[in-house]
Amino acid sequence: MAATRAIAVASNTTTASATCLLFKKPFLSKQSTLCFKNLKPASSLVSKRLFTCRAIYNPEVQIKEEGQPETLDYRVFFVENSGKKVSPWHDIPLHMGDGVFNFIVEIPKESSAKMEVATDEPFTPIKQDTKKGKLRYYPYNINWNYGLLPQTWEDPELANAEVEGAFGDNDPVDVVEIGESQRKIGQILKVKPLAALAMIDEGELDWKIVAISLDDPKASLVNDIDDVEKHFPGTLTAIRDWFRDYKIPDGKPANKFGLGNKAANRDFALKVITETNESWAKLVKRSSDPW
Repeated sequence: MAATRAIAVASNTTTASATCLLFKKPFLSKQSTLCFKNLKPASSLVSKRLFTCRAIYNPEVQIKEEGQPETLDYRVFFVENSGKKVSPWHDIPLHMGDGVFNFIVEIPKESSAKMEVATDEPFTPIKQDTKKGKLRYYPYNINWNYGLLPQTWEDPELANAEVEGAFGDNDPVDVVEIGESQRKIGQILKVKPLAALAMIDEGELDWKIVAISLDDPKASLVNDIDDVEKHFPGTLTAIRDWFRDYKIPDGKPANKFGLGNKAANRDFALKVITETNESWAKLVKRSSDPW
């Protein structure tokens, strides 16, 4: 029998009113949450689920581990106080107000297991990615906390004119959190965006939002891209190079970057977040509207 453990999520979130740009209030699924790993165009969808709206204004959730780490069965579910499972992608609010956003840790810094939200499973738990039935690992540790922005989606049918016309990668937006502390899988942090990198992975646009947790000792010192260069010298280049090169040891070509191979500033990062939040809202509406 798979082991099950419930662990409180150490969160630096506070109560806030969270909104979805399209629905005017947070969106939560009625039963299992949306699954769009291999989403087809709207015209070819053969079934739809109906959903209701309710809010998790203060994401005080626990993580519930099922199975053993580093096995194919391992899952990290998110559970609210009532005991109901919720989706870290769909049910945790994005906005916390004043340019602050919720960030969900998938991969703690200085680790190599490739953990990710399972967008094709009910309640989208965090699991270790696989390839040909085998667990995936980075060839070397990632040097920052890595995860996703909830309620965002990179639309695979939307070409970005600013980034070589590349289409989205069909996943939530990734975050690289540069603070000093190693975080835990499933931890929810309040972060402020500082910069954005436009990675192009096998032709797909895969945004990397560089951010810092508000509880980091240097958080008050960094508010934009120039501050990152001043207080974390070399970090933006190191992030770009890490994501450019991590597939090379497996015999794959290096990833490319748009926007002149450079990081964009905070305002651009906020624009990316807004646009991908709007795409997520349309995705949810498309999947909840009756025929």
